[in-house]
Amino acid sequence: MTTSSKAFSIKDWAEDDRPREKLIHKGKSSLSNAELLAILIGSGNREESAVELCKRILHASDKSLHKLAKFNLKELQKFKGIGEAKAISIIAALELGSRRGAEPHEELSKITSSQDVFQIMRPFLGDLDHEQFWILMLNNSNKIIYKFPLSKGGITATMVDTRLVFKSALSQGATSLILVHNHPSGTLQPSRADKTITQKIKSAGELLDIKVLDHLIVTEKTYFSFADESLL
Repeated sequence: MTTSSKAFSIKDWAEDDRPREKLIHKGKSSLSNAELLAILIGSGNREESAVELCKRILHASDKSLHKLAKFNLKELQKFKGIGEAKAISIIAALELGSRRGAEPHEELSKITSSQDVFQIMRPFLGDLDHEQFWILMLNNSNKIIYKFPLSKGGITATMVDTRLVFKSALSQGATSLILVHNHPSGTLQPSRADKTITQKIKSAGELLDIKVLDHLIVTEKTYFSFADESLL
């Protein structure tokens, strides 16, 4: 088999163009997203190198790793040179990145602003195509002691059971709550239902001396804070 009839393997590249060697000698931050993806897949196809193929994949996702993370196996396998194994590697790597971002950070364990909440919750909610409603439970020091998804809904709405909110809050010994849900549409404008459920939970919390500190609407890139906008 001639060189022109086989896939371009990383080991066939000029040494200066090999992303693995570049990572070793120059560090991981020196690599582009395409080069990092190229290390994952190892080789391209008969017409293009792994880096060129990965550049094309990233171009199809508007050069956004968040959008690329939404690609499923079939969508990735549409690219020539990406079989099931390579597609699985890409999906697994992006999921690991998402989970890394979702792990609690010591510097964010204490909530001091709505930005702290967004940084914690974005990995959970930013990429979803359906709504989820989460509850963050805090202690007297404003540190998160528990967080969980209360409900999952459709594209436009999700059902929230106030009784379940405070049953869990009481069992966890929470002194305050932060409500968080996403808008898959990308809009940050709170709906009438968003305002109603916020007021309902806030009023119920006042009876139990459990304060609602904020309600965030999270999208892929930004957020809306009820507290920051004086809607609480």
